[in-house]
Amino acid sequence: MLDPATLTPDIIERYEPVIGLEVHAQLLTHSRAFARAGTLYGAAPNTATDPVVLGHPGTLPTVNRRLVEYAMMMGLATNCTIRRRCRFSRKNYFYPDLPKGYQISQFEDPLCYEGWVELEIDGEVRRIGITRIHMEEDAGKSIHDLDMSNTLVDLNRAGTPLIEIVSEPDIRSAREAHQYLRAIYGIVTYLGICSGNMEEGALRCDANVSVRPRGEERFGTKTEVKNMNSFRGVERAIEYEILRQIALIESGGRVVQETRLWDAGLRQTRTMRSKEEAHDYRYFPEPDLPPLEISEREIEEIRAALPELPAARRARFVAEYGLPPYDAGVLADDRSVGDYYEAVCAGLAERTAERFKLASNLVMTEVLRVLTEAGIEIGGFQIEPRRLAGLVDLFGSGAISSRNVKDIFAAMLESPADAGEISRERGYVQISDTGFIEEAIAGVLADNAGQLEAYRSGRTNLFGFFVGETMKRTRGKANPKLVNELLRARLEVG
Repeated sequence: MLDPATLTPDIIERYEPVIGLEVHAQLLTHSRAFARAGTLYGAAPNTATDPVVLGHPGTLPTVNRRLVEYAMMMGLATNCTIRRRCRFSRKNYFYPDLPKGYQISQFEDPLCYEGWVELEIDGEVRRIGITRIHMEEDAGKSIHDLDMSNTLVDLNRAGTPLIEIVSEPDIRSAREAHQYLRAIYGIVTYLGICSGNMEEGALRCDANVSVRPRGEERFGTKTEVKNMNSFRGVERAIEYEILRQIALIESGGRVVQETRLWDAGLRQTRTMRSKEEAHDYRYFPEPDLPPLEISEREIEEIRAALPELPAARRARFVAEYGLPPYDAGVLADDRSVGDYYEAVCAGLAERTAERFKLASNLVMTEVLRVLTEAGIEIGGFQIEPRRLAGLVDLFGSGAISSRNVKDIFAAMLESPADAGEISRERGYVQISDTGFIEEAIAGVLADNAGQLEAYRSGRTNLFGFFVGETMKRTRGKANPKLVNELLRARLEVG
């Protein structure tokens, strides 16, 4: 087979990828999907279970109502139709981390179906269809790396409520897959039904990938790619799998339907097992649970309680705060970051487009940098919105220079003091007295008569020299904006 890395752009361009994602979201309920055991992350292995979860004889499941409500919320948020009557099924397979020997899921009649989400890609809006959203319980966890001779099983996760969001095969690139997954992450976290933490397995994604010659209507043979635990990992795994399949076909081989694992270290997919079909699981209706009956009133109550979702918030940030679409997208991507930004704006002394943009710049650069470096969420950030608003106001009013903003911000990370207090203590307060600045400018021009004559002869690039000399004369305390304005006016007058 050809090395995928050696494929030329013209060969790659002859093929069209066809991608569908299956996203599992672990729900933030207090108890299991069909049992009363609590949902605890990080408990000692096999200590957070109960007889129903473990499938002891004589135990019977009961539906967690919150599971149904959360699934309906996700369905309505993704424009799905809610099925008024549906039932659960048994998905039968044997694996050590599945204590009952089957998983309670949904098969023929999922709760939510025929929905969609919209993505904006290169200025074009793309609609990605959602085939279904169904409810199910999670399996336990098999651990292969703690004992070299044995596989260990932790059943704490068994029975945890999940929804599976299955897209249509509408995605046409690894980048689109990344953006779709980010959109799903944004929706579940804004709804508050899932933490979205991929590293902890709260949001898990399997990708069905195939390629076909461009212009071909029929789908190619697909492979399923698993073991992707980050947004970037999903994109890289799909990119590699697309190239692997093209290289295989170009070498005269054929793609085999199988399940493959993503090896992040090698940046390759590798064979795991042959791909199962629905009949392999011997689905049949769950005999211990009655059908679910959903009323129109219940649907409308949940629809009315839905929060503002990421797409609507992005549009509002552009309209209400005058932000560029890029800023709005970054700030609205994470609900808690968006909440923080709005709290900063609410605390501003002057609610103007200029101040809103300054606040956006600070949050996107300094605040997000600290969160990334410290590995914390916005809830653990040291600077309250009120104090950051004070820093924005200080800069927006011209009281401090841009070069002082970062210094004050750094000091605020270490101190509970407000920006104004730190600025005064460190002598950062800018001078905006026009008389004082004009006097400094007059002195600079008098001391640099040769440069002044050259400027008036056409060497206008000397303007920066005069600004710098004025700032030196004022020991950096003059308001740079005023220096520029007053100096330009003086030079024009002569």
